[in-house]
Amino acid sequence: MLQLPATEAAAWVPGSPFRLPPPSPASSDFPFLGEAVIPLVNKLQDIFSQLGSSSNIDLPQVAVVGSQSSGKSSVLEALVGRDFLPRGSDICTRRPLVLQLVQTSRRPEDRTELLEWGEFLHVPGRRFTDFGAIRKEIQAETDRELGTNKGISEKQIRLKIFSPNVLNITLVDLPGITKVPVGDQPTDIEARIRTMILTYIKHETCIILAVSPANADLANSDALQMARIADPDGSRTIGVITKLDIMDRGTDARNFLLGNVIPLRLGYIGVVNRCQEDIIAKKSIRDALTYEESFFRSKPVYHNLADRCGIPQLAIRLNTILVQHIKAILPDLKARIGIQLVTLQKELASYGEITESKSGLGALLLNILTKYSQGFQSVVDGKNEEMSTTELSGGARIHYIFQSIFVRSLEEVDPCDDLNNDDIRTAIQNATGPKNVLFVPEVPFELLVRRQIARLLEPSLQCARFIYDELVKISHRCETLELQRFPHLRRRIEEVVASFLREGLSPAETMIGHLIEMEMDYINTSHPAFIGGSKAVEMALNQQRHAKTLASKDVQDLERPSSLPEKQAKARAILARTSAASLTAHEQAAPRVSAAAPEKATTSSSSSSGSSWGISSIFSSSEVRQSANGSSKEHVPARSYAEPVQAPLESSFSSIQLREPPATLRASDAQGEQETLEIAVTRLLLKSYYDIVRKNIQDLVPKAIMHFLVNHVKRELHTVFIRKLYRENLFEEMLQEKEDIAVKRKRCKEILRVLQQAAWVLNFLPSANILGTILFTL
Repeated sequence: MLQLPATEAAAWVPGSPFRLPPPSPASSDFPFLGEAVIPLVNKLQDIFSQLGSSSNIDLPQVAVVGSQSSGKSSVLEALVGRDFLPRGSDICTRRPLVLQLVQTSRRPEDRTELLEWGEFLHVPGRRFTDFGAIRKEIQAETDRELGTNKGISEKQIRLKIFSPNVLNITLVDLPGITKVPVGDQPTDIEARIRTMILTYIKHETCIILAVSPANADLANSDALQMARIADPDGSRTIGVITKLDIMDRGTDARNFLLGNVIPLRLGYIGVVNRCQEDIIAKKSIRDALTYEESFFRSKPVYHNLADRCGIPQLAIRLNTILVQHIKAILPDLKARIGIQLVTLQKELASYGEITESKSGLGALLLNILTKYSQGFQSVVDGKNEEMSTTELSGGARIHYIFQSIFVRSLEEVDPCDDLNNDDIRTAIQNATGPKNVLFVPEVPFELLVRRQIARLLEPSLQCARFIYDELVKISHRCETLELQRFPHLRRRIEEVVASFLREGLSPAETMIGHLIEMEMDYINTSHPAFIGGSKAVEMALNQQRHAKTLASKDVQDLERPSSLPEKQAKARAILARTSAASLTAHEQAAPRVSAAAPEKATTSSSSSSGSSWGISSIFSSSEVRQSANGSSKEHVPARSYAEPVQAPLESSFSSIQLREPPATLRASDAQGEQETLEIAVTRLLLKSYYDIVRKNIQDLVPKAIMHFLVNHVKRELHTVFIRKLYRENLFEEMLQEKEDIAVKRKRCKEILRVLQQAAWVLNFLPSANILGTILFTL
C-alpha cells in the first residue's frame, strides 16, 4: 500500500483538493493507476445502463453504504472537490446515484483555472459546469420519478464528473439507512432501503465502502452490519471512519483504524468532515482538506498512520483496490459476455426476420413444416440433438412401454387365476350333455381357452393408447422458438398432428382386434409347442401319484407311535376309550328302540320290498348299496315276489314327492379321482396353449402399433402438412406473429447491440500481465 509521509502530504493541498504524486521513472511508460482500465469499465457501465434492470452482467463498482447523517455525502464531495449533492435534515439520497469520476489531462501551459464539468446520462449532450446546477438537476430528476414525498426508488441516476483533480473511480451513493419514517415515507422504509442496498453489495464484483461516524459505537454501525451480511469475511469491504474531530476528549480512533475492534481485510481510512456550520458558511472543500491535514498533524496518535488518514489516501486506496478488483474479474467478465452473445444470437435467430412477399412467406412456412417433421422423426428415432441425460424420452419411452409394461404385464398373468375347480368341472359336465364323461372333452378346453385369449384384448388396446399419448407428447416437444412466433400456425399444426395420430390409431386398434379374433377363431392344437392331450394326461397322472405318495407318507408318519410326541399319544388313547364306551351304550339301547317301534320296522320291511319293482334303485340308492354289501340281511327278512303287499301299490307311489330342480345348478360337491384328473389335464392344456398365444400377441401387437401408428406418422407427416397447410391463401393468416414477438425481437436486438459494444470495449482492456506490471511498478 502507498505510504504518504507528512512532509509530502502538505504538498497535496495547494491548488487542488489533493495533488497527484509525480510518476517515478520506472512507471513513466505506463499511465497512472486506473487510467487504462477504470474509464473503460465506466464505458461498460454506461453501455449496460441502457438495459436497465434487465442487465445481468455485474460490473466492478464501489457502493457507499451508511446510515443517515453518517457523513456519506461529505466523503463523496471531498473526493470530487466540489459541493454538488443535495443536503438537508431529512433523507436526501432517494435514488441510487452512480458517480463516475473521470480524470482529465492537465495542460501546464494553461495557467487559468482548470475546467471541470458534469454530465448526466438522462440529459445527453449537455455539460454542467455549475456544480450548483448539478445539485438542482439531481433533485429535479428525483422528484420527476418520485414526486416531492420522501419515498425511494431503485432507478439509478448516472452522473459523470470530469476533472483533473480526481482519480478514476466509480462510486454508487445509496440511500442512507433510516430508522423512523418521515413525512409520506412508508412504514417499512428501513426494510426497503436495506433490501435496495443488498441488491448492490451482494455481488462479488462490488466493493463496499462502509461509512461509520467515529462518535458512535462501531459495533452498532449499520453500514458494517449490512457489509457483514453480504461480505462475511470482510474481503471486499473498506471501512471509512468519519467525524474524527468531534470525538470525545481523551478518545481517538486508533484502534478503529488498526482494525482492532472489527477487522477488515481492506482496512480503514479516517477522515474529517465539514460540519453543518461549515456547510452553511459555504466553506470550500479545499479549505476543508487543509483543516483535515492540520488536524492529523496536530494529533501525534495519528502520525504513524498517515497511510490510513485523509481523503487523498482514501482516493488512492479506492483507486488501487478497484483496479485490482477489475484485474481479478476481467477473464470471467469477458467469458460471461461471450456466452450471452452466443445465447442472444440464437434467440434472435429463432425470432426470425419479417418478410412481406408471398414467396418469402411460402419459403418460411415450408421451412417451419420441414423442421417440425424432421424434429418429430429425430425424437422418435433417438437422434435428437437435445437428448436428455436425466430421463427417458421419445422413442426410448415407446420401447419401455412395449417391453417393460406390455410384455411384462402379460407374462405376469396366470390363465387359470380366475378359474377354480368348480368352473372347470361345470364346463366339462356341460360339454358331455346327458352322458357320463369317458374322456376329457375338447369342447370345454376350447371354450375356456377362448375366454382367456379374450382377456388379452384390453391390455393390447391400452398399449396402443399409451403409444398414442407418447406421440402426442413428442409432437409438443418439437415446437421450436421459431414456431412460437406464429400462434395461428402452431394451432393448425397441433390440429393436423392430433387428427393424423387419431387416424393412425384407428387401424392399429382394428388390427389388434383382428389378431385376437384370429387366435380365438382357430385353436391350433397341432402347434409344435402345444403339449397335447396324451402328454397332459401323463403329466396329470404323475402329479396325482406324487400327491398320493406324499399323503401316504404323512399318514404313516402319524401312525407311528415312536414318532408321536407323548402328549399326542395320550390324547389318542383317551379318544379310543371314549369311542368304545359310546359303541357299548349304543348296542344296549338297540333292543329298546326296536321293541318300541314295531311299526317302523314293518314300514322298513315294506319299503325294502319296493326294490323288487326297481323303484328303489333310483330314489333309494343308499339302501341298495346296503343290500349289495350284505349289511341288511340279518335285520330285514327276505320277502318273496308272491307275498302280498300290505298297502295298495297306488297309495305307496302317491306318497313320493319330487323336488323341483333349482334355477341354477352347479356341479356336485363330490369329486372323484377321475374328475380330479380331468381338471388337472384341462389346466395343463389351458396354460400350454395360452403361453403360445401370449407370445404371439407380445410379438405382433407392438409390430402392429409400430406399422400402423408410429412409422406411418413418421413417413407421412410432412406430406400431410404440405397437403393441408401449404396453401397460398393461408400464408398470411398462419404466419401472423404474436404481438409480444416483435417486442422480444426488438429487445433482443438492443441487448445484443449492447453486448457487442461491451465486447468491443473489452478488447481494449490491457491484459492481466500488463495490469500486474502497472500495479507492481506503482
